[in-house]
Amino acid sequence: MENVVIIGSGCAGWTAALYTARASLNPLVVTGATPGGLLTTTSIVENFPGFPEGVDGTELMMKMQAQAERFGTRVQFGATVEAVDLSQRPFVVTIDGEKVETKSIIIATGAGHKHLDVPGEDLLEKKGVTYCATCDGALPMFRNQPLVVVGGGDSACEEATYLTRFGSTVYLVHRRDTLRASKVMAERALANPKLKPVWDSVVTDVLDVKAGKVTGVKLKNLKTGAESVLPCAGVFVAIGHYPNTQLFKGQIALDENGYVVRAKGSQTTVEGVFVAGDCSDHVYRQAITAAGMGCAAAIDAERYLGSLNQ
Repeated sequence: MENVVIIGSGCAGWTAALYTARASLNPLVVTGATPGGLLTTTSIVENFPGFPEGVDGTELMMKMQAQAERFGTRVQFGATVEAVDLSQRPFVVTIDGEKVETKSIIIATGAGHKHLDVPGEDLLEKKGVTYCATCDGALPMFRNQPLVVVGGGDSACEEATYLTRFGSTVYLVHRRDTLRASKVMAERALANPKLKPVWDSVVTDVLDVKAGKVTGVKLKNLKTGAESVLPCAGVFVAIGHYPNTQLFKGQIALDENGYVVRAKGSQTTVEGVFVAGDCSDHVYRQAITAAGMGCAAAIDAERYLGSLNQ
């Protein structure tokens, strides 16, 4: 019987693990297929307190993990939660086919990358279509080639700027005529001579499935309706995220976009089930806010478990 199972291993999950471990709750963390979450796909994190020169996303996650393990956190690396049953007490969590009973759960499953949902995208994934510039940008297929980044937020600007190290030209395709990114990120991107914005446009097709690799994209200008083809060797999609909450659909309340609803503090609509991080936060979505939510969920879980023993 577990005291607390933490599902997810990003900033929220590791912080929750640290606090519950220090409270002697002997937490179990299930990392999922991507230990460390989306932050491991970020080359440099410049706004996490305590790192004046910035820190690599993977390095930050490894430091958090080590700190949580120091106080007794147990970790199932690469393990996946296949199902949860919140209708009974104790709760039942199925981890790679094994059923685990637990008194409480902290959901820290984070978010995934949104797709363009256009022809050619899925068929050419890993053949020139990617969702992580820092993971794939240095691959030989992209070096000294024209590249396309789709999006207009901080992530898109960061990825486009990063890709200028490798591509001959980086085209930033955005559906509006101004970027949604923060002023600092937008100015940094647009000041780069290798980065060319393509305003008021959307990708309608990724070419070329027959060739078995990306050779370009079809574009449509939303103001004029004009269509064109932009040759490129890679398409990096950075249009946002969706919450990884499908596992809990029908068992706890989710909003219209799939984010976990918090009933009181970090508690979900099921007593004993708590939530932290991007799977519940569609407003701030920052590493530091995810960590803060992980702390809150751990404290709430500790108090809940304490109430069971009274």
